[in-house]
Amino acid sequence: MRKLKNEELNRISADDYKKAEKMPLVIVLDNIRSLNNIGSVFRTADAFRVEKIYLCGITGKPPHREIHKTALGATESVGWEYQEKTNEAIVKLKNSKYKVVAIEQMEGSINLSDYKPEPNEKLALIFGNEISGISEDIIKDIDLCIEIPQFGTKHSFNIAVSAGIVLWHLFTNR
Repeated sequence: MRKLKNEELNRISADDYKKAEKMPLVIVLDNIRSLNNIGSVFRTADAFRVEKIYLCGITGKPPHREIHKTALGATESVGWEYQEKTNEAIVKLKNSKYKVVAIEQMEGSINLSDYKPEPNEKLALIFGNEISGISEDIIKDIDLCIEIPQFGTKHSFNIAVSAGIVLWHLFTNR
């Protein structure tokens, strides 16, 4: 066994990524404070060929040195759009027939391991602020909530880790 060299990984260019078929999924970042988290979400979105990222509220946006540090160029491949208000992004997505899914700990949430999307279902995943989670005024607009099971003393994952867990689950369960 040997580690593959970068040139052996058959990576596509940012232009080819933009033309490639994507997972019918967008990510909505609701008031994310950490620029490193934002960059990591871009990088993970690129890995799973996510359609687009909506950066909402106080969420930082490219170009920014701290986002670039963790995104490693994914801000050039993954489409993104800034919306001042998360609700405006949700209205736009619902009008485009996306099911709006909060990733949050809520009464009535669905355990991630129990969730399987319908074939070709268009999903908009909302990830909330690192401290307060998804804004309360957003909850009334969601279609469902998925919760990542946790078994330790802490009751939250880092936003970038949450995005990776959920995207992997959805990617493998389509």
